[in-house]
Formats: sequence, structure tokens, C-alpha cells
Amino acid sequence: MSDLLARIARSITNHWLRSLVIALITVFAIGVLSGTAGDPPPEEFDVPGTESQQAYDLFSAHSPELAGVDSTVVFSVTEGKVTDPARKAAIQESIKEIQATDDDILSASDPFAKGSGAVSRDGKVAYTDVRYDLEFGDVTKVQAERLEDATDPVTETGVDVSMRGIVIDAGQQQEAPVGELIGVLIAIVLLSLLFRSIAAMIATLVGALLGVMVGQMLLVILASPLGLPEFASTIAMMLGLGAGIDYSLLILGRFREQSAAGDSVRDASAKSAATSGSAVLAAGLIVMVAIAGLLVIGIPLIGKMGLGAAIGVAAVVVSALTVIPIMIGALQRWLKPKKLSHVLPSKAFGSWGEKITARPWVAIAAGVVVLLIFASPLLDMRLGSPDDGNQPEGKTQRVAYDLISEGFGKGVNGIFFIAVDTPDGAKQSSAELDQVAADLRKTDGVADVSPAVPSKDNEMATIFLTPTTSPQDVATSDLLETLRDSTLPEATAGTGLTTYVGGNTASFEDFSDKVSERLPVFILVVIGLSVLLLMAAFRSLWIPLVSAVFNLLSVGAAYGVVVAVFQKGIGASLIGVDSGVPIMSFIPVMIFAILFGLSMDYNVFLLSRVHEAYNEGDSPKESVIHGLARIGKVILFAGLIMASVFLAFVTQQDVVAKMMGLGLGLAILIDVLFVRLVIAPAVVTLLGDKAWWLPGWLDRILPNVSLEGHLVANQDPKGKPLSPELAADPTLEK
Repeated sequence: MSDLLARIARSITNHWLRSLVIALITVFAIGVLSGTAGDPPPEEFDVPGTESQQAYDLFSAHSPELAGVDSTVVFSVTEGKVTDPARKAAIQESIKEIQATDDDILSASDPFAKGSGAVSRDGKVAYTDVRYDLEFGDVTKVQAERLEDATDPVTETGVDVSMRGIVIDAGQQQEAPVGELIGVLIAIVLLSLLFRSIAAMIATLVGALLGVMVGQMLLVILASPLGLPEFASTIAMMLGLGAGIDYSLLILGRFREQSAAGDSVRDASAKSAATSGSAVLAAGLIVMVAIAGLLVIGIPLIGKMGLGAAIGVAAVVVSALTVIPIMIGALQRWLKPKKLSHVLPSKAFGSWGEKITARPWVAIAAGVVVLLIFASPLLDMRLGSPDDGNQPEGKTQRVAYDLISEGFGKGVNGIFFIAVDTPDGAKQSSAELDQVAADLRKTDGVADVSPAVPSKDNEMATIFLTPTTSPQDVATSDLLETLRDSTLPEATAGTGLTTYVGGNTASFEDFSDKVSERLPVFILVVIGLSVLLLMAAFRSLWIPLVSAVFNLLSVGAAYGVVVAVFQKGIGASLIGVDSGVPIMSFIPVMIFAILFGLSMDYNVFLLSRVHEAYNEGDSPKESVIHGLARIGKVILFAGLIMASVFLAFVTQQDVVAKMMGLGLGLAILIDVLFVRLVIAPAVVTLLGDKAWWLPGWLDRILPNVSLEGHLVANQDPKGKPLSPELAADPTLEK
């Protein structure tokens, strides 16, 4: 593989202008295709095999108005009451306007109807539920805009309007890419400090940003045939930006090192591709395997999200391997280091390596203790779905949530829809349904239970149950478990009725349970494939196995940080969130997939240089010292850049984006500072020669992927192997 990458890089650098034209034509063609791509299919939010999914299927068949998405429009006043004649008339007129302006609306409830319970006792707040004949993935900004337009006239009577629900969430304006811009600006500063060269900084950013751009266009093209969710592009952007910069700087840094050593531009480019390029390819494959491994979770939304992110990573890998050689050819005059000291092995990291190798057991123990301290809050992790009470104050969803909570109780923000399958017909089973509702009212944690409402075809009935607590409260989760495990089975025993608890709150709980159930399988698949890739790359048994163990500690530390901040509230106010926020269901698997892959990146970067020194004749201890001296600074800066890209997403308003950004950003810092620069060098030192041992039978069945590029020195200008005479004395070529 290193031989092939060297020949490609040599050719691209030697013919950089032609290669640049081909690259631009390719990007233009991809851009044209993305512009002609059809609309993506609706996003699938199905959670196969769960009770909430069974409830949804029953609603779809018999009560479609309860299967579609909804929104809640809240009318409030600070003076007077919403029941004042003029205001009441304006609100009712607004509700009629809502129903008339959108063909997808099935119903909009009248809060003033007898028995609706949708007007607060003090008369300050009223709300209407607007139900749509749309699935989760069908919602666009259009529905939210129409809803807002229909409620504008009511504000002229002194009534304030706020809204919440899936339709409103989908209609929010896309936030400015502040996180991405901050990450790029920090990367510019760090790259300039690392390279001491504006040209090198620009070349690195071009290689990364072009890959990110192509990745985004590919996702647009593939969204329809693969059914990729919209959020996949956000993950791909976040991951591709950080990884793309790291991959490009690694290859370019090696080029500058080889150039300073006296290699020609063409040979230095080939050598950097054969060594660092091979490491980038191996690292990128591990990231893609880890993130695409989300497919084994069994939830279409998460699996396709991972697939989309893997496509984004593939784009930045290809970009680093092709665009950087073009930039080397085009900017060769300015990319060579001005001072030898800019590319010489770091004395500071060499000294650090000596200290680590002198007391490896102490280094390992200290690193593990730090990781365990960070990971300790993990034991209290609670999966769930943050509700609108975590939205920024003043945002329409937060205002609506708070008004409903104050006027009607927090549980109204997360009502359970209990679907009752009635084999004998809902009307014929009315007495039994009334008894089920009565039993539900006796359950602790229940604020209100509606009478059973038969479907139009009389095939089922629906009972609406309001908890006393908010959707994200642990007591609500406990209530759901009680309803399913005891209350409903006991209430329906011997009746022939079958009940399924559904609704948004129940769906998110089932989503969390499904993720937890499949998480061990996912972890085993990702670790197994990653270990095999590392074995093939390093021809080592112990290094991949030990790396996987310490990667798990890094992931545990990341989980601990997220729990400490969002659930326990440690430093939460600094990023604009409240404490007691449950961890969004898919965050742990996304963090595991991304962090496991990226930490393996740095593992490959480090070990490839250590292995290279070992193959050059260094002892195991010397190879660690020399490897750290050569690559330690690059890994540190790469980690700082990656962490900056992730942490910049904390500036977004969305609490889930904050979770992802903070968790991944701090996790990368923890992994680089304690695992890659402390624990990993110590482990390689202790393993000694055994670090690079592989059983013969395993060596025979694994493909040989060289990361050191030993054959590159024995190639002619066209990348073909030299004759034995020229290989022995390259000066004869002249």
C-alpha cells in the first residue's frame, strides 16, 4: 500500500498543474450532480421492536391524526384573561386560520371547548394542539412558517403567542456556522505556530476544507438513494473538519521533514505519502469502521447517520492523499522549512520520552488514575431526552414549555398516548375501557387520565395520560415502567384488550432502551474490526489489544465528563445549560464511535513513528524516545486542533450539540495528553520486542499493510523499482 501511495504522490507532485485541473473538474462535476440531486426521502424515526412503535403502527392504521407530528400553540396574556370576549374571539379565529392555511393539518383543538382543560385556572394561558398528517421526516420549515403567519393577527389584541413541538423545531432557522468558523480560526493559529509557515498553514486548510466540501456534496447526492438523515451532514462536518486538518498536517509535516533531510520535492512527497499517507489511510479506515459500526445498533436513524459520517471521513482521507501532493507541487518553493530547527525532532518530547521510559509503570498508573477520575461520574449516567425546558430562555419553545408547566403542570408537556387494541370493537368494550382508565388514575405519578376515545372505525381506543412530572424527569421514566410492567397488564387481564404506551416521551424512552440493549454488540464489533486493522498495519498482536483497552478508558472518561457537566451541573452554567439534563440517547454511541476512531488516529500516528524507529535498528526503549521526539509535537497540535473544532460547537444553542461538542472536545484532550503521550509510550516500553510480534498463522492470513514505506527509497523518478545496482548506489542514476 505504501508503494502505491508513493507512486501516486510522486506523479501528482511532478504533474501538479495537470492534477489540479483534474481535481477542479472532478469537484465541479460532483457539485453539478449535487445540484441536480432530488429531495432526500423522509427521515425514518422508527425504533423496530419497541412498544411505542407498536402504538404508532396501531395509530397509523386506525387513528392517523395521532400518528402524525404535532405542535402546541400557547396563547398567554400578562394583563386580563384569554377568556375576555375580544381575545377569545381572536384566538378562535386564529385557530380557524391555522386549520385553513395548511392542507396537512388534521385538527387544531379549541381550548375553550367544554371539558378541554386547555385554559389555565387563572385564565392567563390557553393552548391548542395542532396535529398533522405528516411523519417526522416529512416536516419542513413551510409548516412552521404557515403556523406563525396564522397566529400573527391575534397578537394585535394583546395576546402573546409561543410554540413548541416537532413542527416548530424543524422550522427553526439554521444557525450561523459559528462553531465551524471558530474551529477554523483556532486551527489557523495553531497550524501557523506548528509550521511557522503561512504557506504550510494554507496548504493544510485547503486539503482539509476541500475534502469537507466534497463530502458534503456527496451526502447531498447519496441522501436519497441511501436514505441519509439531515443530521448526518452535521456530524460529517464536525468530524471531517477536525480529521481532515489532522490528516493533511501529518502528511505535510512529514514532507517538510523529508525535504529538510535533503530529499527532492518529488521524493519527499513520495516518502510522506508512503509513511504518513499510509498512517492516514489506516487511521481513516478505523474511523470509518467505527462510525459505520452504528449500523449494528438496529435503529435506522442512527445507522444511516453513521454511514453518512463515514462518507464524510472517506472524502477527507482522499483529499489529504491527493490534494496535499498537488499543494506540495504548487507551493514547493514556500513549503520547504526556512530553518532546520522547525522540523528537527523535538528535544522537549525526546526528554519527555526518556522520563516515561525510565519509569513506565509509574506513567501507566498515573495515567490510569486520571482516566478513572474523569470516568467516575459514568456510573450515574441516565439516558433520556432533554425537553424544551433546556432551551435558551426567550426561545419560543422554552417560553411555551414554561407557560404550560406553570399553568397546567409539567406533565402536560409529555402526555402518554395509550393505544388500546379492542378485538370486539371499542364501543362494545366501553365498560372494560372505563375500568382501565379508572385503574390508571389510581397510579402514583399520574396527574390526569382522559376517558377512552374510540377510533372512527371502532377498531381501537386511545387513552391520554398526563404525568405529574416533566418528560425528562426520572420519575416519568419510572412511571412509564410501572404502567407497562404492572398497571396496564393487571388492568387488562382477562379482558382481551391489548395496550401499548406511545407518544413522544415513550418513544424517546424506548429509543434509549434500544440503544442500551445493542450497545455491547456495537462495542464488540467496532473493537474487533479496529484491532484487526491495527494488526494488519503493525504486524503486532499485543499493541492493538492493549490500545483497545486504553481506548475504552478514554471513552469512559468522555462519558464521565458529559455526565458531570449535564447531569450533575459541574460547570454547566459556563456553557449555558441547566443541571439535571439526561444524556440524549444516541450521544453515548456517537461519542464511542467517533472517539474510538479518532483516538486510534493518534495511536496510529504515534506507533507508526515508533515502529519506524524500531525497524531502523533502535532498541524498544530508544524507538519510543525517538518516535516521541519526531511525532509528539504533531500529535499534540493535532489534538488541540481537533479538540478546538469540537469544543467550538458548545457555542450553539442546541443542548444536544453542546453535549457532542463538549464530550468529544474534552475527550480528545484527555486521550492525547494522558493516553497517547503517557500511557501508550510506557506500554510499548514494557512490551519490548514483544510489542511487534505476531503469531505466524495470523501473519499469514492478515494482509500486509506497511506504514513505513521501506520500498520508496528504491524507486526511480516514475515510481518503478530500481535495479539492484542503482538501489545499491543511487548516484549511478545521474
